[in-house]
Amino acid sequence: MTDKIINHTSTNLPQTIQKYLTKFAAFSPAPILNGKKLFDNIIVVPAIAELENIKLLLESFRKADAKHFQVTLILFVINNLKFSSEEAKSNNLKTIEYLKSQMPTIDDGLQIGIIDCASEGNELDEKDGGVGLARKIGMDTALTIFDYDNNSKKIIICLDADCTINRNYLTEIVERFKERNLHAAYCEYEHPLNVDVQFKRAIICCEIFLRYYTLGLKFAGSHFAVNTIGSTVACDVEAYSKVQGMNKRKAGEDFYFIEKLLKIYEVKKIEGAIIYPSSRDSRRVPFGTGQRVSKFIENEGDAYQLYSHKSFLVLKAWLCKFMNPAHKKVGQYLDEARDIDESLFRFLMNNDFVNSIDKIITNSKSEIQIQKQKVMWFDGFRTLKLIHYLRDHCFPNGFMFDELDYLLKSINQPIPQRIHVSIPSVEIQIEYLSILRNLT
Repeated sequence: MTDKIINHTSTNLPQTIQKYLTKFAAFSPAPILNGKKLFDNIIVVPAIAELENIKLLLESFRKADAKHFQVTLILFVINNLKFSSEEAKSNNLKTIEYLKSQMPTIDDGLQIGIIDCASEGNELDEKDGGVGLARKIGMDTALTIFDYDNNSKKIIICLDADCTINRNYLTEIVERFKERNLHAAYCEYEHPLNVDVQFKRAIICCEIFLRYYTLGLKFAGSHFAVNTIGSTVACDVEAYSKVQGMNKRKAGEDFYFIEKLLKIYEVKKIEGAIIYPSSRDSRRVPFGTGQRVSKFIENEGDAYQLYSHKSFLVLKAWLCKFMNPAHKKVGQYLDEARDIDESLFRFLMNNDFVNSIDKIITNSKSEIQIQKQKVMWFDGFRTLKLIHYLRDHCFPNGFMFDELDYLLKSINQPIPQRIHVSIPSVEIQIEYLSILRNLT
């Protein structure tokens, strides 16, 4: 991609935003906008070969509450690599032309912008190119086209091209950010189940996997017990610049970005703002929902497996000891970890726990600072590593619906009736999913 400094459309950029852009911004072509209007809310949508899905997304916006449309921009980052398939490139160029054709004709207040990272010379860098960089380009560019002359919160909202939204999506986000003075939040999500039986089974299985892990963290009292789906996250410009922006990862960019937000802010759930991600299979990234759907469809491995509930019991016991504000020496923590489970002790030793906690205790000036540094050290990624370590060394994955029953019983939730010797019917699986949706 040709290096072009982001076009600073706004003439009144706050100093913190200028500093961020100078130090961290991704280079990109200037956005294609319909006039010189500035905005309070910008929805960033990275897209590659998504023409038909973008039409569906815009249609869902046209059916939505238009209350905040006049101050909101939907900013599409149409992207591909130089060596992407000709099919993807052709689709992207058609998408750009389609979006351009919509910009002057939309009479419902919907505002559309385009960043062209697809045309020859504008392609994403081969090394870093992917959804992370595309999302980052859109979010960095958003910083330059906010209307900083008014006092309204400036909200960056992430969305994916293969999603649709419910009627109150934008209204709920904007008004909850203002009412609760939020800095970061995430929306609800529900994969549509109006697909054929095979895909329905696949997507139910995948969404149960995602929500079970979140519920397990919630049960354990983890600070990182939130959904980490990129198309659900939103933050204000203060939070975005403070965590040094989106990363360039080709996959998992959402997990690491939300983790950065969680280390500094409370990331709240916005009830009533719902996205409906596509239930399609996909091999575009090495992991994620689309990848899991593909594996289910192709019968790769045993899809009906979840982390053992015993791993979350270990995590809960550990967090109860480790996050207790009472000051302890490193040796005391290790003794307590060994009492909980020998594998937990080995995990901590393998992760340089002694030196890390010694530094935290030595360099922190207060108990509050020690607690903050504990959260930073035992973060979402290290939590996931512990769950994987326990899976590999002492608590192997178990049958999905048995593990669900154990966890639901632990938090006094109702359990659907099923035959324990077989995979339950789709109807029973949907009962489980409905319970998880209510809890996460």
